[in-house]
Amino acid sequence: MTHAAPVAPDYVRGIAPYVPGKPIDDVARELHLDPAKIVKLASNENPRGPSPGVLAAIAAAALDVTRYPDGFGYHLKDALAKRLSVAPAQLVLGNGSNDILELATMGYLRPGEAAVYAQHAFAVYPLATHARGARGIEVPARDLAHDLPAMRAAITPDTRVVFVANPNNPTGTWLAPAALEAFVDAVPRDVLVVLDEAYNEFLDPADRADSIGWLAQYPHLLVSRTFSKAYGLAALRIGYAVASVEIADTLNRVRQPFNVNALAQAAAIAALADDAYVEESRVLNRQGLAQLYAGLAALGVAYVPSHGNFLLVKVGDAARVNQALLHLGVIVRPVASYGLPEYLRVSVGLSAENERFLAALKSVLGR
Repeated sequence: MTHAAPVAPDYVRGIAPYVPGKPIDDVARELHLDPAKIVKLASNENPRGPSPGVLAAIAAAALDVTRYPDGFGYHLKDALAKRLSVAPAQLVLGNGSNDILELATMGYLRPGEAAVYAQHAFAVYPLATHARGARGIEVPARDLAHDLPAMRAAITPDTRVVFVANPNNPTGTWLAPAALEAFVDAVPRDVLVVLDEAYNEFLDPADRADSIGWLAQYPHLLVSRTFSKAYGLAALRIGYAVASVEIADTLNRVRQPFNVNALAQAAAIAALADDAYVEESRVLNRQGLAQLYAGLAALGVAYVPSHGNFLLVKVGDAARVNQALLHLGVIVRPVASYGLPEYLRVSVGLSAENERFLAALKSVLGR
């Protein structure tokens, strides 16, 4: 008797799986390199890691790992609510901000409906959209950045979600607060605007939008943030959304129980209390960007000025250059899947790591 195997829907089988930056262990194993001598500048992590207070909080929380975490995240929501001047009921905790993006599509996208996002924007936007059987509307970028007027014009009667990243990954481009707020105001109120601010803490304070303050005026806005980047908690996977009580309630209905683990919650609470560490990380990042700008200019290599903790570098045959860098023990991120085959995305590392990348690139390019 022949048994047919289960067949996934076409819209699921058509999804290209997300490919993360290569781990150090993989590169060491594949290329027979010493892992201690490999530099990873591929995944936009904070090269400093978490603060000492965060490490202490993780160690304390680890003593009770036999218990399920607080499924409602009471203490973390309380800390966030006080920090952001919002009600705890306006908050949703996620297993990284990726989880928040998925929850937004689960709550608001039906098969056959549409989501709008920009060309060269974060790969999870189309992935989450197509996983719901919905249609993605990719709006061509303008100078590698979001074209907000074109994105507004692309909204159709069946559009239910619009994704906007500020700053944008992988291009590092930034939208001025006034232009961004005007866009949110112009979007129909029955369309959810997901404002992805994963790199918000790396912006100069004067460049940050009052996006949380906008929520009182724009009930169709959801702001997504993460502890993975500036706070140095990428391995613990924790992010959050701030939105109206109604939108937060919808996302909390579709999220998995216990989706944020206890170590992550404890770490995030401690991280929120250490403003000085995050500010030091921001300043160090600006110094690292300046170091990379100067080094690339000396090599005659073009780059896109960045508002994040990474840099889009134009190297021509990026696939070849990437492979050559890997053999020299430097991991960066190819972005051909973002429609940028001539570019590599390079995370800002510590000063010695940045110099290691620049020296390796000089060698690969023969300059």
